[in-house]
Formats: sequence, structure tokens, C-alpha cells
Amino acid sequence: MKILPRSFFLPFVTFCGVTLVWFLASAFGGWSSQVFPGPLRVVASIWELTLNGSMIKHTIASLFRVTAGFYLAILFAVPLGMLFGRSQNLMDAFNPIIQFMRPISPLAWIPLAMLWFGIGDMPAVFLIFLSSFFPLVVSTTLAVKSIKPTYFQVAANFGLTTWEIVNRIIVPAMLPSVLTALRITLGIAWLVVVAAEMIAVDSGLGYLILDSRNALRMDYVMAGMVVIGLTGLGLDMVMKWLGKSDSVSWANLSR
Repeated sequence: MKILPRSFFLPFVTFCGVTLVWFLASAFGGWSSQVFPGPLRVVASIWELTLNGSMIKHTIASLFRVTAGFYLAILFAVPLGMLFGRSQNLMDAFNPIIQFMRPISPLAWIPLAMLWFGIGDMPAVFLIFLSSFFPLVVSTTLAVKSIKPTYFQVAANFGLTTWEIVNRIIVPAMLPSVLTALRITLGIAWLVVVAAEMIAVDSGLGYLILDSRNALRMDYVMAGMVVIGLTGLGLDMVMKWLGKSDSVSWANLSR
């Protein structure tokens, strides 16, 4: 009989244990099933919302906002981080502004985002952009600064162009650190979009949770929470898989 791999067995046991505790707490904890629904009822609610199309619609809306804001952040933050990492003067000029803006919670921007962009996707996309931009700039800058100067000296000796230096040295060397930052930042972006959807839009998983709370449907609330967790887990697994690619593994070995 083939033994299950440890990487599967331990999470499976943990999942079963948490589900059992949840079931026992809902059944014998003294709460009404209307207030604290058990796992079976939540699964049934997920199935119900999936069949009527609500869960799919709200999940797609949330994923669209995260994807748009996250990719916009990558588009601007990674090139800027590469510039800052190669130019100390640029870093000295912009670092105070970055460090001033970075600690401000993206949720603090919600009133301004609604005023500037109105109700719809744009406020949430803007908040996702803010939550992702600053961590990516800082991580990319540090990743480029950590590249050994010897690599650039060799590139100069061989007469490589700026594009060749970026393509053959900077990008491969910074990939491990940047992908780790992307993995963490994507989780933050997923948190922010759910919070933003409770205020500024009329669709998405955050809106589903808020609307279900107003209707006193706690089973729908917890169904939304479970789908948020599962989607976040799926996104994290994708980023983890990307981190195991040959190019990233080579970059790790080259450090």
C-alpha cells in the first residue's frame, strides 16, 4: 500500500481536525444554527449559491479587481524598483516619499477613492494597486541592490547593452526575492479587496458577506468566508508553483 506523502497527509489531518472542532462547536456550543452554522450547512450554502450563479459572479468580480490592481502595481513597481536599485541618487530622492506613504493603510484611502472614482470597480482596483505597489517597490529595490557587483563588472567587460544587463543579470538574479514579495503582496491584495467591496461596490465576495449579514443569513456569510479562504489558498499555491520554476531555482543557486 502506497503511503501518502507527508506534504499531503499533515495538511489533510489538520483540515479534518479543524472541521471537527467547528462541527462540535456549532452542534454543542450553545449557539443557534442561525448564528453559528455548522460545516455541513455552510457547504450546502456554497452549493446553493453556486447553482444560482451568485457565488461564481461575486468570485469573478473579486478576482477581476485583484488581477487588475495587482498587475498595474507590478507594471509600475517592478521597473521603478529596478531603477532605484541601480541608482542611489534616485533612491535617496524618492525613499522618504515611499516610506511616508507605505505605512498608510489602503483602507484609509476609501473615502478619497470613492470621491475620485465613484462607485464601481475603480475604487477597489485603486486600493489594490496601493496595497501592492509600495511593498513591491521596496522588495524589488532590495533585490537589485543585493546582486553581486562582480556580475555588472563582467557585463561591462563583455560590452553588454543596458537591455542585455537587465535581461541576463538583473531579472534572473532578482526573481526569487520578487516572487516571494509577489506571493505575500497577493495575499494582502486579497484582504484589501474584500474590505473595499463591503463599502464601495455592489458585487464581489466582500459585498456578498455584507449583504448576507444584513439579511441575517450567517450561513451565506460563512460560505463567503470559506470561498475567500479557498481562493486565497489557490492563488498562493500558484505563486508557490511559479517559485519552483527552473529560472528561479537557477537564480537561487547563483547567489
